[in-house]
Order: sequence, then structure tokens, then C-alpha cells
Amino acid sequence: MTRQHTGLLGWLLALAVAALFSALGAWQLQRMHDKQALLAQVPPERGHGLALAQAMRAPATLHWVHDTLEFLPATVLLDNQLRDGRPGLKVYQAARAEGDVVLVDLGWLPLPGDRRLPSIVPLQGRIEVQGLWAPPPSPGLALGPALAATAQPRVWLATRLDIPAIAAQLQLQLPAAALPGQVLRLDPAMPLGYARDLELLPNTLPPSRHLGYAVQWFAMALAVLVIAGVLHVRRRGR
Repeated sequence: MTRQHTGLLGWLLALAVAALFSALGAWQLQRMHDKQALLAQVPPERGHGLALAQAMRAPATLHWVHDTLEFLPATVLLDNQLRDGRPGLKVYQAARAEGDVVLVDLGWLPLPGDRRLPSIVPLQGRIEVQGLWAPPPSPGLALGPALAATAQPRVWLATRLDIPAIAAQLQLQLPAAALPGQVLRLDPAMPLGYARDLELLPNTLPPSRHLGYAVQWFAMALAVLVIAGVLHVRRRGR
């Protein structure tokens, strides 16, 4: 391989790495903007509750819901959820209202050091509930399968809330798109479920951290190009 070909290959590699770093920086910026937009929303007053069907068909913003749901025997345990610095799980149970099926956030349970899953007793029957119709926790990078079966029937352990995968596992006899991308976060004042709050960005990075990571990725992309340029000048000088 000639020196000219070596230089061209080096530039192509540098451009590919810089493009990758830039793409990661852009992704972090998008995460920052998404979270800023969510925080800019003002949670609605509890007295202005919508039926679940109304909230599902309204624009994808925060809505306070007051409805009667039929809880289904299907539970998803979301792993790697921190609360007050303690590791644990978030418990989601499927529920139905007028033909619409949603995931209901019942709250958080601690996970012991041996990672033995807690025994889950699902809610049963029709229950009047109220809560915040809001986005689920951020899935982060999708690595590996989203769901795994547990020893308990109709209970799955999830690394992220992959809505199509969850809909398929729950065997809802509905198309995957029928399970909405938002969840119903129960009012902490309700005597149901487990420990919970209505924090909009639980267990995740604030927008400022995403901006910091974006700057780092863009700086690394620029550094790769500068290093490639310096090596190219030195090579030509020799």
C-alpha cells in the first residue's frame, strides 16, 4: 500500500470516528431538548381529570386522569430503578378501560442484595383510580432483550419499557401499537400499590448533564479531526 493510500485510509477512519462521536453528541442534545420540553409542561390540577380514553386521544402531554380501570393479571417489573439511593424495581400492571389497555405505574419496590424478586400480588377487578398520564422512564440504550420471564406466572422482568415487546408478551390480543407509549402514574395519595411520587424525571439524568455529555462528544470529534490533520501535515513534511 502506497503512502498516499495510507493517508487516505487514515482520513476515512478519522472521519468515520468523528461522525460517530458527532452522532452521539446530537443524540445527547436531543435527549436534553426532550427533557426540557417535558419539564416545561405544567402538571394539570387534580380537579381537571380526564377519562383515560380522552387522555389517550389528547395531545401527548401531561394529563390528570380519573377513571375506573379493570386490572389484568399481567405485571412488568422494570429493573435498575433507584429511590433514595437504593436499587429496586418499578411495578407496572396492565389495566383496561373501555377497550383501551395501558400500563399502570404502581410504584417502587426495593431489591435485596441477592436480587431475589419480591412476590407480586396483582390488583384485581375494577378499581377507581386517579393519576398522571405521562411518559414512562427513559429506556436509554437498547442493549439485549427487553423482557425476561420470572418464576411467577404472568410477571416479567424488564430492562426497559419496550412497548411492542411488552404488548406481545402480555398477549393482549391487540396490535402492538394499541398499547400506548405513555403510562398512568398512580396518585401517591391513593392507598394502592407501593412507594411512589410524581417526579417527572425519575431515575434519570437532568438536561444539564445531557448538555455536558454532548459537549464532550463534539469535543472528541473535533479532537480526532485535529489529530488527523496534524499527522497529515507531519507526513507531508517528511
